[in-house]
Amino acid sequence: MNIRTTTELLLLAAIWGSSFMFMRIGVPEFGPVLFTALRTGIAALFLFSCLLIYRQSNALAGRWRQIFIVGTLNTAIPFAMFSYATLTLTAGVTSVLNATTPMFGAIVAYFWLKDKLSVSAIIGLIIGFVGVYFLVSDSLSIANQVNTTNQDEYSRTILSTLAAMLAALCYGISANYTKKHFAGIKPLALAAGSQISASIILIPLSLFYIPAQLPSMKAITSVLFIGIVCTGLAYILFFKLIAQLGPARTISVTYLIPAFGIVWGAIFLNETISISMILGCGIILFGVALTTGILKRK
Repeated sequence: MNIRTTTELLLLAAIWGSSFMFMRIGVPEFGPVLFTALRTGIAALFLFSCLLIYRQSNALAGRWRQIFIVGTLNTAIPFAMFSYATLTLTAGVTSVLNATTPMFGAIVAYFWLKDKLSVSAIIGLIIGFVGVYFLVSDSLSIANQVNTTNQDEYSRTILSTLAAMLAALCYGISANYTKKHFAGIKPLALAAGSQISASIILIPLSLFYIPAQLPSMKAITSVLFIGIVCTGLAYILFFKLIAQLGPARTISVTYLIPAFGIVWGAIFLNETISISMILGCGIILFGVALTTGILKRK
């Protein structure tokens, strides 16, 4: 990689890492469903405009049923689940949980596509899920101490962690579904189609979650930024890097996102960076590296 592509890879990680911060800002005022619907709607308009500019609007013809499946698994459900998770978990913790996606992708590929799991990969999966425990142990401990009689906070922490893990599982399923059914389709067309189909699913649902008060300008700005920059522009940069570096190198952005998620949360939201968070993050990324074959068991 040259300096330019390295810079672009770091920029992509910084943008995607910031999305968890913007969810923390906007979701409490909009609610998870409406915030996600606005995010996908803005991104759909942006990416569909790009489709028209690059004359790829016909690439989705005859494949809308499969596109809706991808939009549901790769956008609608995970975006909503991560939005819900940020109501309780910090941006840093949520961004690290997002890094478990390759682990779930390997599990799904093993059961669905009959891909083999090496001994290293199995060890990596075990290590990765141990890292998840270390990551959320602080939040669970604090919630348990604060609410000695009322366990609501403790339960919300567990539910939020499970929601983030469900989002990562959906990403893993979607990646394997895309590999099986969309090998030849243009990436920009697939991205636009997934955002459009997710918007069609989410916008009618969001009408039941209109907030009683108009969200603040800070929350409105966050949803605009996450829709245009963190979703629309980030996808274009992602596809550009795939063309320049190939998918194997580009996917290394997964390892950089948690670092930016933690840093942005600490700088702009005054989130605490605990020892258990750093330890959990390191263990998860080590497990992911083993699972994906980047590190080999000696």
